[in-house]
Amino acid sequence: MNYMNRINYIAILTVAVLMVACTSHPSVPANCSQEDKAPTIFPDYTEVTIPANIAPMNFAVREAGEECVARLSCGTIQQTYGDGKKVVIDEDEWHELLKAAKGGQIKVEVFVGKDGSWKAYKPFNIYVAEEDIDEYISYRLIKPSYVAYELLTINQRNITNFEEKDIYNNMMVGTEATGQCVNCHSYRNFKTDNMQFHMRQGLGGTMIVKDNQIKKINLKTDSTLSAGVYPAWHPTEDVIAYSTNSTGQSFHTKDKAKIEVQDTKSDLILYDVVKDEVSNISCQPNELEVFPAWDATGDYLYFCSAHFEYRDTVAPETEMIHRYKEVLYSLYRKSFDKKTREFGQAELIYDAASKQRSVSLPRVSPDNKYMLFAEGDFGCFHVWHPHADIFIMDMKTQEVRKVENINSDQSESYPTWSSNGRWIMFASRRDDGNYTRPYIAYFDKNGKAHKAFEVPQKDPNFYTFQGRSYNRPEFMIEPVTITPQEFAEVAKQDPIQCTFKSTKVSSYVDGSTGASVQKPAATDSAAISR
Repeated sequence: MNYMNRINYIAILTVAVLMVACTSHPSVPANCSQEDKAPTIFPDYTEVTIPANIAPMNFAVREAGEECVARLSCGTIQQTYGDGKKVVIDEDEWHELLKAAKGGQIKVEVFVGKDGSWKAYKPFNIYVAEEDIDEYISYRLIKPSYVAYELLTINQRNITNFEEKDIYNNMMVGTEATGQCVNCHSYRNFKTDNMQFHMRQGLGGTMIVKDNQIKKINLKTDSTLSAGVYPAWHPTEDVIAYSTNSTGQSFHTKDKAKIEVQDTKSDLILYDVVKDEVSNISCQPNELEVFPAWDATGDYLYFCSAHFEYRDTVAPETEMIHRYKEVLYSLYRKSFDKKTREFGQAELIYDAASKQRSVSLPRVSPDNKYMLFAEGDFGCFHVWHPHADIFIMDMKTQEVRKVENINSDQSESYPTWSSNGRWIMFASRRDDGNYTRPYIAYFDKNGKAHKAFEVPQKDPNFYTFQGRSYNRPEFMIEPVTITPQEFAEVAKQDPIQCTFKSTKVSSYVDGSTGASVQKPAATDSAAISR
């Protein structure tokens, strides 16, 4: 055999060995004692409903033992996996299994062994829905730092596999004294050719992508409270609704929540993407207006508002710190005329404040039938509130209920819909109480949510050791194609200064009666332990 043939032979043999290694499967133990329970696994994928195009649901077995074998089966397809205490599934075999199980279920049997002795646990099912999920999601990754801007990235993940990439990385434009905060990525109609995100402090500005063309703008004018904060793209018009906020944070010395974030002032503005022009939507005195969200047709803008009257006009930030539990946000909406771009009166849709509750982050489903939002005991920054859960409103009846099967005893926040309205994604701290992780739940045609599952990772122990939080998880039907380098080049440029257009701002009315709303002053609160 000549030299080149020998090299080719070795290469082919190596590939063959690797293929055998990758596709080998452990044997199911012959003799096992039977356990009267399902196994404890992480992430918990027992009895969940998943899409037929999701990445492998790899998991770690958290039962006493040294090794495990898992058998996954659907019809005539049957595969076994096991690598120590981990179950890592071959991607091609997994997608073949999903295809067979679509509309049905995958049976999972787990066996755990130690010193040659094996236990068999009760099998569980993974149900596979008929409806697929959007292939991409995005999120901000942030370490638990409160005063310094270290590494911050906005990432995108293909959830049909494990591919993850940066959309933007703040370390490409500045560090330390020129550090930059990035946040609030947002898309129009789940597509990435029209998107935005904010950069604050060093090289601050809002990055706008219009038809895949990038520009950096300054939304702050002499007539507005701040630059734009929480964004909401109109589904058909070239406008974005924002809140403008004066935000502060304070720290607890005796509270599970660790930190409290409050708005001392907040209004709503409308930004014209083509004209680089901003105008007021609502700037009522004694109203803290925040979290705009359009309905699916763009005929209504929903938002949250809390009535708060300051008694000490010298130091509003200090007063807010002492009275923060009095700040209760209810849900409102304003009609929107697409031709004139004028808004109607603010209608009260859900009076959470009268129940001593507070809502944030409304999101309307693509079919306009439902609205998700986070609800807690007070305030608007529910990502830090263990009492916060995800609620849902029937848009026709305005009936509100807590979403079944997806809440926990830790914070739930940032709910959002997939483009087909069959999947809900939200951020939860249920893993350890410290970090927000992305969870997804199936939402069926009858309006029922099924058990939530954590977005799968290649290493099932990934979330245990990954020390960053996932903020503002969003669905996308396509990836962002603009590179981080292209964003960084525009980030280094001076922003385009927006101009202000004066508009008439309407008052508040009760959405059910049409009567003007006379809002009571906030009441005294009890002493607060901090």
